[in-house]
Amino acid sequence: MARTGNKHIQAKLVLLGDMGTGKTSLVLRFVKGQFFEYQESTIGAAFFTQVLSLNEATVKFDIWDTAGQERYHSLTPMYYRGAAAAVVVYDISSVDSFIRAKKWVQELQRQGNPNMVMVLVANKADLQDKRKVENEEGEQYAKENELFFIETSAKTAQNVNELFYEIAMRLAKACPARPSGINLQDEAQEGGRRLFCCSI
Repeated sequence: MARTGNKHIQAKLVLLGDMGTGKTSLVLRFVKGQFFEYQESTIGAAFFTQVLSLNEATVKFDIWDTAGQERYHSLTPMYYRGAAAAVVVYDISSVDSFIRAKKWVQELQRQGNPNMVMVLVANKADLQDKRKVENEEGEQYAKENELFFIETSAKTAQNVNELFYEIAMRLAKACPARPSGINLQDEAQEGGRRLFCCSI
């Protein structure tokens, strides 16, 4: 019988979304517990790691925070290829960023991995008075596309840890307790890419 708490999962997680939606702020809040009012735009992508310990597993996130500017779009598949989880972020005060988020979801559905944990994040929930995208709209879209949906605020830390814990729990649930459940051989032959693997 497998002991509890003995699964180690390494998971590549990618953040996608328009420039200015707060992707970097979400990651910095999660990884470092920090928030900066004026966050410089990410160039290309930034990389972070963070470990979460759940009862049933330890999840090490390799987090790729991609740039939102259009000129970096062609690079993005390089980051979400082989990702175990994708977080698509929009800003509740920007309809354009919500439209753009839907395009990211479509792109992931077309090219991504069918087992990927996909999350739609409505960020900047602290900007209630400037809200242009209602909670119900995000929720409805997420439901139609079988995404997990959550509203966050990197500024106030609302739901930021919950977002990453939820992803970790879903990955732990999807990952068999014994490595024999995953055929790593096929992945290895596919150019060394691996989604995530477990070891006991």
